[in-house]
Amino acid sequence: MVESWVGSMSRLLPRAIRESGHEFTFLTRDLHHYLRSAPEGTAHPLLGARNVITADTNDTEALLPEAERLHAVFGFDGAITSCDYYLPTVARMAGHLGLPGPAPEAVRDACRKDATRRVLAGAGVPGPRFAVHEEWADLARAAGEIGYPLVVKPVDLCAGMYVRRVDDESQLAAAFGALADFPVNARGQRRTPAVLLEELLDGPEVSVETVSYGGAVHVVGVTDKSVGGAPAFIETGHMFPAALTASDTEAAEQTALAALKALGLTAGVVAHTEVKLTSAGPRVVEVNPRPAGNRITELVRHVTGIDLAAACVDVALGRTPDLRRTDTGLRSAAIGFLVPERTGTLAALDGAGLRDAPGVLEVRLAEHGGRVKAAGSNNEYLGHVMAGDPDGAGARDRVEALLAEVRSGLVIR
Repeated sequence: MVESWVGSMSRLLPRAIRESGHEFTFLTRDLHHYLRSAPEGTAHPLLGARNVITADTNDTEALLPEAERLHAVFGFDGAITSCDYYLPTVARMAGHLGLPGPAPEAVRDACRKDATRRVLAGAGVPGPRFAVHEEWADLARAAGEIGYPLVVKPVDLCAGMYVRRVDDESQLAAAFGALADFPVNARGQRRTPAVLLEELLDGPEVSVETVSYGGAVHVVGVTDKSVGGAPAFIETGHMFPAALTASDTEAAEQTALAALKALGLTAGVVAHTEVKLTSAGPRVVEVNPRPAGNRITELVRHVTGIDLAAACVDVALGRTPDLRRTDTGLRSAAIGFLVPERTGTLAALDGAGLRDAPGVLEVRLAEHGGRVKAAGSNNEYLGHVMAGDPDGAGARDRVEALLAEVRSGLVIR
């Protein structure tokens, strides 16, 4: 395992590896990054690795021969990561070591938003009008040609970081400047200065969860998404399965399948493809060649019994994943996130009794006294509530009602 996110997948993947009958070696350039994220009084699950090795995971050319030397000693069966910034590295490593995995160039293109746009446009897969430029003059000219309002995106960040709606040139200039002031990502990797402009799409956004193996893409289901925090695009909640008509579900699935085929992600990958159901038809937003974040994999598991973290391990090992559905007793499951609207200190956040409320599956809330940052991406949540509905698509309404109770007691000073 080469690096990891420090959120839920850093716990789900180690568990899935262990339950598959394997152990893992963990490669990281900064072990303290994970030690800092461990809950107080507990060891981080990544430290359950058989071996923890420090290596420069940001230097792929140096990492490949190091991985080859380690492979000669440990005899790896697969290579894996949950962190977007290292997905291309792991794909190259798997290919270099002769291990199962998706095509490295397909993962590379999916992890670069500008490359994804060009590949999909070339294949005729519907998406927004877009332009990619590094210089301000070129960007301003392209914005005028596409027309405001627009969405500004970095081409190589994730979690909604620096993704903004802009309605005029002054807002575009501010977004451009903010990106220019963030030249290195959280993992110490230098960013490309290219900026992606896209037309603002109307309609609801969903994600299609898939597993590709044996040269075929298998759809597990469609998840809905709620977004807030304008002009940012912060994910405030999800429900699985999405409450869509059969035709909208089919349109989302077929669009995602077309995108995955165009990129070449048809083997050895669990993917999370975001699609807008616009008034003009479905449009691809992003293709992520890894399991969904924000606990979506757990929503899927609660409703279908399908474990996408386990599927991710299986395809990394070249095995057929278990995608059989079981009767879990739930028809829908939803999660809602507590998003801070201002910066300060968390003075009060009362979730007493939430865990015992009917239908609740998970509750995680921040501790009092901590510093809070007004949310600008999906990285600043104060917690979440997850609930299920055994009768139908009522899980989202249940979560929203519970979150409203929590918000009424939220105090930031």
